[in-house]
Amino acid sequence: MMLDYLTYATLAVLVVLFLSSAIRILREYERGVVFTLGRFTGVKGPGFIILIPVVQQIVKVDLRVMVQVVPPQDVISRDNVSVKVNAVLYFRIIDPERAIIKVGDYMAATSQLAQTTLRSVLGKHELDEMLAERDRLNADVQEILDQQTDVWGIKVTTVEIKDIDINETMVRAIAKQAEAERLRRAKVINAMGEQQAAEKLVEAGRTLAREPQAMQLRYFAALHDIAGERSSTVVFPLPMDLLGHVTGGRREAT
Repeated sequence: MMLDYLTYATLAVLVVLFLSSAIRILREYERGVVFTLGRFTGVKGPGFIILIPVVQQIVKVDLRVMVQVVPPQDVISRDNVSVKVNAVLYFRIIDPERAIIKVGDYMAATSQLAQTTLRSVLGKHELDEMLAERDRLNADVQEILDQQTDVWGIKVTTVEIKDIDINETMVRAIAKQAEAERLRRAKVINAMGEQQAAEKLVEAGRTLAREPQAMQLRYFAALHDIAGERSSTVVFPLPMDLLGHVTGGRREAT
Protein backbone atom coordinates (compact mmCIF):
# COMPACT_ATOMS: atom_id res chain seq x y z
CA MET A 1 0.00 0.00 0.00
CA MET A 2 2.76 2.40 0.89
CA LEU A 3 4.47 1.67 -2.41
CA ASP A 4 1.28 2.31 -4.37
CA TYR A 5 0.77 5.60 -2.53
CA LEU A 6 4.29 6.72 -3.35
CA THR A 7 3.79 5.72 -6.96
CA TYR A 8 0.58 7.73 -7.28
CA ALA A 9 2.18 10.70 -5.56
CA THR A 10 5.14 10.54 -7.91
CA LEU A 11 2.88 10.33 -10.93
CA ALA A 12 0.84 13.28 -9.67
CA VAL A 13 3.98 15.36 -9.22
CA LEU A 14 5.15 14.41 -12.71
CA VAL A 15 1.79 15.35 -14.19
CA VAL A 16 1.84 18.72 -12.40
CA LEU A 17 5.37 19.40 -13.61
CA PHE A 18 4.42 18.38 -17.14
CA LEU A 19 1.39 20.63 -17.20
CA SER A 20 3.27 23.56 -15.67
CA SER A 21 5.95 23.29 -18.34
CA ALA A 22 3.50 22.63 -21.17
CA ILE A 23 0.82 25.23 -20.46
CA ARG A 24 1.41 28.93 -21.09
CA ILE A 25 -1.01 31.82 -20.75
CA LEU A 26 -0.09 34.96 -22.63
CA ARG A 27 -1.68 38.35 -21.96
CA GLU A 28 -3.35 40.40 -24.65
CA TYR A 29 -0.23 42.47 -25.25
CA GLU A 30 2.13 39.46 -25.30
CA ARG A 31 3.16 37.11 -28.07
CA GLY A 32 5.21 33.92 -27.89
CA VAL A 33 7.90 33.05 -30.43
CA VAL A 34 7.97 29.22 -30.43
CA PHE A 35 11.02 27.14 -31.31
CA THR A 36 10.75 23.39 -31.89
CA LEU A 37 14.08 21.59 -31.52
CA GLY A 38 15.75 24.95 -32.06
CA ARG A 39 13.86 25.83 -35.24
CA PHE A 40 11.32 28.63 -35.47
CA THR A 41 7.81 27.19 -35.84
CA GLY A 42 5.52 30.15 -35.31
CA VAL A 43 4.21 32.99 -33.17
CA LYS A 44 1.45 32.17 -30.71
CA GLY A 45 -0.82 34.11 -28.41
CA PRO A 46 -2.53 35.75 -26.75
CA GLY A 47 -4.41 33.39 -24.49
CA PHE A 48 -3.95 29.71 -23.65
CA ILE A 49 -1.26 27.74 -25.50
CA ILE A 50 0.26 24.29 -25.01
CA LEU A 51 3.91 23.42 -25.60
CA ILE A 52 5.69 20.10 -25.80
CA PRO A 53 8.13 20.07 -22.86
CA VAL A 54 11.83 19.79 -23.72
CA VAL A 55 11.01 19.74 -27.43
CA GLN A 56 9.56 23.27 -27.66
CA GLN A 57 10.69 26.53 -26.10
CA ILE A 58 8.98 29.90 -26.10
CA VAL A 59 10.27 33.47 -25.94
CA LYS A 60 7.78 36.08 -24.80
CA VAL A 61 7.63 39.45 -26.55
CA ASP A 62 5.85 42.58 -25.27
CA LEU A 63 3.95 44.47 -27.99
CA ARG A 64 3.24 47.60 -25.94
CA VAL A 65 4.90 50.93 -26.65
CA MET A 66 8.22 51.06 -24.83
CA VAL A 67 9.97 54.16 -23.54
CA GLN A 68 13.74 54.39 -23.62
CA VAL A 69 15.80 57.34 -22.41
CA VAL A 70 18.75 58.18 -24.63
CA PRO A 71 21.61 59.24 -22.30
CA PRO A 72 23.25 62.66 -22.81
CA GLN A 73 25.37 62.73 -25.94
CA ASP A 74 28.28 65.07 -26.68
CA VAL A 75 27.43 66.76 -29.97
CA ILE A 76 29.50 69.27 -31.93
CA SER A 77 27.22 71.40 -34.08
CA ARG A 78 28.02 72.56 -37.59
CA ASP A 79 29.15 75.95 -36.22
CA ASN A 80 31.60 74.17 -33.83
CA VAL A 81 29.60 74.53 -30.61
CA SER A 82 29.87 71.67 -28.09
CA VAL A 83 26.56 70.73 -26.45
CA LYS A 84 25.08 67.83 -24.50
CA VAL A 85 21.78 66.49 -25.84
CA ASN A 86 19.50 63.81 -24.44
CA ALA A 87 16.24 62.47 -25.82
CA VAL A 88 13.36 60.06 -25.23
CA LEU A 89 12.57 57.26 -27.66
CA TYR A 90 9.15 55.60 -28.07
CA PHE A 91 8.93 52.37 -30.04
CA ARG A 92 7.03 49.09 -30.22
CA ILE A 93 7.50 45.65 -31.75
CA ILE A 94 5.36 44.95 -34.80
CA ASP A 95 7.00 41.66 -35.84
CA PRO A 96 7.98 39.40 -32.90
CA GLU A 97 9.70 36.90 -35.19
CA ARG A 98 12.22 39.41 -36.57
CA ALA A 99 12.68 41.09 -33.18
CA ILE A 100 13.89 37.81 -31.67
CA ILE A 101 15.65 36.19 -34.63
CA LYS A 102 17.22 39.12 -36.48
CA VAL A 103 18.86 40.85 -33.51
CA GLY A 104 20.36 39.52 -30.30
CA ASP A 105 19.03 42.19 -27.91
CA TYR A 106 16.60 44.57 -29.58
CA MET A 107 16.50 46.90 -26.56
CA ALA A 108 20.27 47.43 -26.47
CA ALA A 109 20.49 47.59 -30.27
CA THR A 110 17.78 50.25 -30.48
CA SER A 111 19.41 52.28 -27.70
CA GLN A 112 22.84 52.28 -29.35
CA LEU A 113 21.37 53.09 -32.74
CA ALA A 114 19.40 56.00 -31.24
CA GLN A 115 22.56 57.44 -29.66
CA THR A 116 24.59 57.34 -32.87
CA THR A 117 21.71 58.68 -34.97
CA LEU A 118 21.12 61.55 -32.53
CA ARG A 119 24.78 62.62 -32.73
CA SER A 120 24.85 62.25 -36.50
CA VAL A 121 21.70 64.25 -37.20
CA LEU A 122 22.30 67.08 -34.73
CA GLY A 123 25.92 67.44 -35.86
CA LYS A 124 24.67 68.58 -39.28
CA HIS A 125 22.83 71.59 -37.85
CA GLU A 126 23.87 74.83 -36.20
CA LEU A 127 23.10 75.66 -32.58
CA ASP A 128 20.33 78.11 -33.50
CA GLU A 129 18.58 75.40 -35.50
CA MET A 130 18.83 72.96 -32.57
CA LEU A 131 17.16 75.47 -30.27
CA ALA A 132 14.50 76.76 -32.66
CA GLU A 133 13.62 73.76 -34.83
CA ARG A 134 13.27 70.83 -32.45
CA ASP A 135 10.16 69.49 -34.15
CA ARG A 136 11.96 69.13 -37.48
CA LEU A 137 14.98 67.52 -35.81
CA ASN A 138 12.72 65.09 -33.92
CA ALA A 139 11.08 64.10 -37.20
CA ASP A 140 14.45 63.60 -38.92
CA VAL A 141 15.80 61.36 -36.13
CA GLN A 142 12.55 59.40 -35.96
CA GLU A 143 12.51 58.80 -39.72
CA ILE A 144 16.10 57.53 -39.80
CA LEU A 145 15.60 55.26 -36.80
CA ASP A 146 12.36 53.88 -38.19
CA GLN A 147 14.03 52.97 -41.48
CA GLN A 148 16.97 51.23 -39.82
CA THR A 149 14.94 49.31 -37.22
CA ASP A 150 12.35 48.11 -39.70
CA VAL A 151 14.45 44.99 -40.46
CA TRP A 152 14.27 44.16 -36.74
CA GLY A 153 10.48 44.30 -36.70
CA ILE A 154 10.48 47.49 -34.63
CA LYS A 155 8.42 50.61 -35.28
CA VAL A 156 9.82 53.88 -33.86
CA THR A 157 6.77 56.04 -33.20
CA THR A 158 8.22 59.17 -31.61
CA VAL A 159 11.56 60.78 -30.75
CA GLU A 160 11.60 63.79 -28.44
CA ILE A 161 14.73 65.84 -27.74
CA LYS A 162 14.53 66.76 -24.05
CA ASP A 163 17.44 69.03 -23.10
CA ILE A 164 20.22 70.85 -24.92
CA ASP A 165 22.85 71.82 -22.35
CA ILE A 166 25.38 74.53 -23.20
CA ASN A 167 28.44 75.40 -21.12
CA GLU A 168 28.68 78.73 -19.27
CA THR A 169 31.15 80.28 -21.70
CA MET A 170 28.83 79.68 -24.63
CA VAL A 171 25.83 80.94 -22.65
CA ARG A 172 27.60 84.26 -22.06
CA ALA A 173 28.59 84.44 -25.73
CA ILE A 174 25.00 83.82 -26.80
CA ALA A 175 23.79 86.50 -24.39
CA LYS A 176 26.26 89.00 -25.88
CA GLN A 177 25.17 88.05 -29.36
CA ALA A 178 21.51 88.56 -28.46
CA GLU A 179 22.30 91.94 -26.87
CA ALA A 180 24.23 93.04 -29.95
CA GLU A 181 21.35 91.95 -32.15
CA ARG A 182 18.88 93.99 -30.08
CA LEU A 183 21.15 97.05 -30.29
CA ARG A 184 21.45 96.62 -34.04
CA ARG A 185 17.69 96.47 -34.42
CA ALA A 186 17.27 99.55 -32.21
CA LYS A 187 19.74 101.53 -34.32
CA VAL A 188 18.08 100.42 -37.53
CA ILE A 189 14.66 101.42 -36.22
CA ASN A 190 16.04 104.77 -35.04
CA ALA A 191 17.63 105.43 -38.44
CA MET A 192 14.39 104.52 -40.21
CA GLY A 193 12.52 106.94 -37.95
CA GLU A 194 15.00 109.73 -38.75
CA GLN A 195 14.64 109.00 -42.46
CA GLN A 196 10.85 109.13 -42.33
CA ALA A 197 10.91 112.31 -40.24
CA ALA A 198 13.28 113.97 -42.73
CA GLU A 199 11.02 112.99 -45.63
CA LYS A 200 8.00 114.49 -43.87
CA LEU A 201 9.92 117.71 -43.09
CA VAL A 202 10.92 118.08 -46.72
CA GLU A 203 7.33 117.52 -47.77
CA ALA A 204 6.13 120.10 -45.22
CA GLY A 205 8.73 122.64 -46.41
CA ARG A 206 7.56 122.25 -50.01
CA THR A 207 3.96 122.80 -48.96
CA LEU A 208 4.85 125.95 -46.98
CA ALA A 209 6.94 127.29 -49.86
CA ARG A 210 3.96 127.12 -52.20
CA GLU A 211 1.77 129.17 -49.80
CA PRO A 212 3.57 132.14 -48.06
CA GLN A 213 0.50 132.79 -45.87
CA ALA A 214 0.86 129.32 -44.41
CA MET A 215 4.30 130.28 -43.09
CA GLN A 216 2.79 133.23 -41.21
CA LEU A 217 0.21 130.96 -39.64
CA ARG A 218 3.03 128.62 -38.61
CA TYR A 219 4.79 131.56 -36.90
CA PHE A 220 1.65 132.41 -34.92
CA ALA A 221 1.22 128.78 -33.86
CA ALA A 222 4.85 128.67 -32.63
CA LEU A 223 4.30 131.86 -30.59
CA HIS A 224 1.18 130.36 -29.08
CA ASP A 225 3.08 127.24 -28.06
CA ILE A 226 5.89 129.27 -26.47
CA ALA A 227 3.45 131.47 -24.52
CA GLY A 228 1.68 128.41 -23.15
CA GLU A 229 4.89 127.04 -21.59
CA ARG A 230 5.20 130.00 -19.12
CA SER A 231 8.73 130.70 -20.23
CA SER A 232 10.53 133.97 -19.47
CA THR A 233 12.23 133.85 -22.86
CA VAL A 234 10.23 134.64 -25.97
CA VAL A 235 11.63 133.75 -29.34
CA PHE A 236 10.02 135.65 -32.15
CA PRO A 237 10.54 134.20 -35.61
CA LEU A 238 11.69 136.66 -38.22
CA PRO A 239 10.66 136.01 -41.82
CA MET A 240 13.55 135.11 -44.07
CA ASP A 241 12.28 137.30 -46.92
CA LEU A 242 12.50 140.37 -44.63
CA LEU A 243 16.11 139.54 -43.85
CA GLY A 244 16.68 139.16 -47.55
CA HIS A 245 15.39 142.65 -48.22
CA VAL A 246 17.54 144.11 -45.43
CA THR A 247 20.75 142.41 -46.50
CA GLY A 248 19.99 143.21 -50.09
CA GLY A 249 19.53 146.90 -49.27
CA ARG A 250 22.86 146.99 -47.43
CA ARG A 251 24.64 145.45 -50.39
CA GLU A 252 23.15 148.10 -52.69
CA ALA A 253 24.26 150.88 -50.27
CA THR A 254 27.79 149.63 -50.34
